[in-house]
Amino acid sequence: MAFKNTVIKLSSQKLMNRHLITLTAFFAILLSLVNAAHVASQIPASTLKAAGSSDKAPDADGFIQRWLILEPISTNGLTDSAVQAAVKKENFKDQLNVLPRDGDKVNVAGAELSWHALDTTNYNVNLFHFARAYGKKTSDVLFWVVTVINSPREMRDVRLAIGSNAASVWWVNGKEVVGIYGDRQTVIDDGVSKRLTLKKGTNIVRAAIINGGGATDFCARFLNAEDKPIKDITVSLNAITGLNKKNIGEESACAYTSLST
Repeated sequence: MAFKNTVIKLSSQKLMNRHLITLTAFFAILLSLVNAAHVASQIPASTLKAAGSSDKAPDADGFIQRWLILEPISTNGLTDSAVQAAVKKENFKDQLNVLPRDGDKVNVAGAELSWHALDTTNYNVNLFHFARAYGKKTSDVLFWVVTVINSPREMRDVRLAIGSNAASVWWVNGKEVVGIYGDRQTVIDDGVSKRLTLKKGTNIVRAAIINGGGATDFCARFLNAEDKPIKDITVSLNAITGLNKKNIGEESACAYTSLST
């Protein structure tokens, strides 16, 4: 009788354990589905689309909405020194001078990465959406971005005003003009350059944005001498194919190369 009771107890324990495992697995799946639904509710539809062929003006607040973006490169560190080291490391030829076109490719550490010409529907460019759309990682990465600003006249005493999540470094016509560091959220005009001159014709804006983890994006605009947004400029990435000494200046033309030449 005692042996029978022991067998019954053991069978009951096994059955309870089996039920417990099943119940635990059920709740784990349920929690996963709830979390997925929550994440999905937090992520809107993609805010990026293929760049149009006609010139594009900034939005109503002066934000630049058309960029060439390179698929992300693995890196780490958000301190001043780590970011500066990352942007100075040559991951591909002429990375601080190249004028890419949509579809151009570079090789980084044995991986082929592509440039994409994109327009954003918002004031900011959502790099998280960008990376996910192309099946790339979003954490511990560096994004290179380039755009071509067409100015109808010479504009003096303007400033480049930027924000980024997380750190970023920015160049205008080949000169480093502003950088912000650390793990931060994108804030409009978080970093502002010293006063500079936009040349009549074509001006090149380049940036490297580094993300540690989570969401990542950036925004950029030019402010005039009165710190008001500049809206009478345009962006035309097609202009890259016709760049020459006449429209970007003697000294700038010598600095830029095209991946397609």
